[in-house]
Amino acid sequence: MVPFNDRSHFFGDGVYDAAMGANGVVFLLEDHLDRFYSSAAAFGIKVPMGKEELGELLLDLLSKVEGPSHFVYWQVTRGFSGVRSHAYDAALPGKLWVLISPELMGNPMVPVKLITLEDKRFQYGNIKTLNLLPAVLYTQAAHDAGAFEAVLHRDGVVTECAHSNVSILKDGYLYSHPNDDLILRGIAKTHLIQACYRESVPVIERSFTVEQLADADEIIVTSSGDLCSFACELNGKPVGGRDPETLGKLRRAVFQEFRDYTGVEAQFA
Repeated sequence: MVPFNDRSHFFGDGVYDAAMGANGVVFLLEDHLDRFYSSAAAFGIKVPMGKEELGELLLDLLSKVEGPSHFVYWQVTRGFSGVRSHAYDAALPGKLWVLISPELMGNPMVPVKLITLEDKRFQYGNIKTLNLLPAVLYTQAAHDAGAFEAVLHRDGVVTECAHSNVSILKDGYLYSHPNDDLILRGIAKTHLIQACYRESVPVIERSFTVEQLADADEIIVTSSGDLCSFACELNGKPVGGRDPETLGKLRRAVFQEFRDYTGVEAQFA
């Protein structure tokens, strides 16, 4: 039973994180826990246990679910308010929720279609808050258009996708939006950039425009469930396909890290 008076019910007052699990291991668990506690601290929400204890809990719960790979989700809300009120008691203990379900990763060899939409979200893009109504609307718009994701932009400058990060390859360089308050610091994006360093692909963390997106040699979409997807279509027009060598090199590096971390091959849908 979901407590009616939990502040998440009225205000979306909470934060969350999510990762993929395989072979009893939560992929990049430390990175996800760091981001989770940073999100909670940004809103003054008290996580009811320490980082190490939470990590152990997630691994214990993961061990109880069968299947080759899993979606591991956890959130903390500000907790039970007693009476609906926008103001809150700073001493409220947070409430932890965990969901683990069988799920396969997105196939990185299958190209995806994208659309672009204006980014009208509020200015806390860097915090993984439960307030996901804009993401729901953008994702549904992409679904209705037969697309995989919606790439968001503010005044023509690309920020991120509805629930992913987006980067581009151009002339051998990877361009990626800097980690500011307009985007979520994607764990998969961070590790894609680290793969670039290992593979001697130069990186420029600088914003780019919708026009530059359309003219990119390759468009790469990253998330915890899709570590290195690439686009073949943007707003109904062909894109990418001009630097498969660099794309392939980065894809192999990203999934080699997954194998090294979990001890198993990624399983794809």
